[in-house]
Amino acid sequence: MDVVLVGLPGAGKTAVGRRLASRHNAQFVDLDERIEHDQGRTIREIFAQDGEAGFRRLERAAVTALGAPDPSPEIRRVISPGGGSVVDPRNRWLLFRGRLPVWLDVRPEVLAQRLRRSPTVRPLVQGGDPLGRVRQLAAARERFYSAAARVNGLSEVTTVVSAVERLAQEAGPPEATTLLRSATAIGEVVLGDGIAAEAVGAALRRLEAQRAVIVSEPGAFGAFGEALAASLREEEWPVEVMLLPSGEDAKRLAVIEEAAQALARLHVERGEPLIAVGGGALGDTAGFLAATYLRGVPWIGVPTSLVAQVDSSIGGKTGVDLPEGKNLVGAFHHPAAIVLDVAALRSLPGRHLRAALGEAVKMAALGDEALFATLEEAGELVATGAPVAFDEGIVAEVVERAGWAKVAVVSGDERERAGGGRIRLNLGHTIGHALEAADGYATLLHGEAVAYGLRAATRIGVALGVTPAGRAERIEALLTGLRLGVAQLPYPLDAVLDATATDKKHAGGRLRWVLPTGDGTVVRDDVPDEAVEAAVRGVLEGVAGVAA
Repeated sequence: MDVVLVGLPGAGKTAVGRRLASRHNAQFVDLDERIEHDQGRTIREIFAQDGEAGFRRLERAAVTALGAPDPSPEIRRVISPGGGSVVDPRNRWLLFRGRLPVWLDVRPEVLAQRLRRSPTVRPLVQGGDPLGRVRQLAAARERFYSAAARVNGLSEVTTVVSAVERLAQEAGPPEATTLLRSATAIGEVVLGDGIAAEAVGAALRRLEAQRAVIVSEPGAFGAFGEALAASLREEEWPVEVMLLPSGEDAKRLAVIEEAAQALARLHVERGEPLIAVGGGALGDTAGFLAATYLRGVPWIGVPTSLVAQVDSSIGGKTGVDLPEGKNLVGAFHHPAAIVLDVAALRSLPGRHLRAALGEAVKMAALGDEALFATLEEAGELVATGAPVAFDEGIVAEVVERAGWAKVAVVSGDERERAGGGRIRLNLGHTIGHALEAADGYATLLHGEAVAYGLRAATRIGVALGVTPAGRAERIEALLTGLRLGVAQLPYPLDAVLDATATDKKHAGGRLRWVLPTGDGTVVRDDVPDEAVEAAVRGVLEGVAGVAA
């Protein structure tokens, strides 16, 4: 097998790696040394001449060149990547998948002392405050390192090596691949491939649950929830299953009443968590059920659609619809854990994958340039569900970048307070929700509606002079390339405009519009009616010459 040692600069990856490889007559691969050899330059020189971005490109090439993991049960290769290599989602996918990743965890105070004494120059921790810089790196990278098995790196090298050997003997390379794990202000977030049963079981144990109460809908349960329930039963969890209607049919107060009665018949107590397995509509409903039953019980989100994984499962907004508008009755109720298992996405219909990218493009337009570039380069592979998009970690990267960007925004403004930053996430949603209402929530998928809404917001922004022409062209070109928001829509103009009157972003009687800028968004409440009408009329007409 391959053992991958990760950790901050100075954590001892090289010393531990060499000793471990020597004990097992295995190959030791130091990726920084390999890059220096291939380039004929030191890491410091590469940083000075090419910048960090240039070094990261070389680093990804070195990770890719490792090839497939060694399938042997014995330790055959020990890999020591640079401390920052795992920041790149694609690197992490290649390094952790089929290999045993181990985090050598050392306190920043100890690392700073080691780095002061080290003859090796570390470009990212140079300067007058190495401890402060190490602490910054530790905070920024903990979610990546935490995906690996943790070993205390403070011990003597021999002790650390023995601990890694025990992990290799007991566990071997895991079948599931955990890519990210973080205890955030809005619940634990776990991302990976094939991780659902393990992550849900861990959350249930942490919550001291006595049984697993799964709330799902027929499609998601058949495609993913049934196997999850079987895995939990194999781990000797008593499992209860409650199925709600599919899609927006679940988002009704009558469904909440019936579901609450079912929980009462099961004698579900206040401390017992619900496990929501399904797409965005199911998550909204199950989360609201958890928020209101017994005045609030814990819940665990297991989103099974791409739109839920990149957006709706994150943030604690739960709710149901009224005839007058979408999500008008609800509550903020963060899950105890959000389990983002990309394995659940492999069976999704192509239309649902493509539609979800409307939300991903929105997150890119908020200012995530790396996500923007990934969608421009490989978004169509994700949209079509191409096997390579899953096998090479492209889908996982899109989920991570879009999902974590939302985690960051929501963590700073959990309840969308006045003047808070969370309103930015509504970019494209004012017109998007209006289109869904005009459609009667019948045929238009949420991500498709958001794509039209994002086009409308971009055009309003151009009309008001807040969206640069180049930025608008890039956003619309990406949407067009993904064939989102391009088809003509049959809804009456007045019906769409009237639906904006119930939008939740009204304040003081004025509708607050989120509009894109050159590198983010601005909120305006002075958008002229004629600008809105022109933008809505334009998106209803579609994009000429582009097939949907």
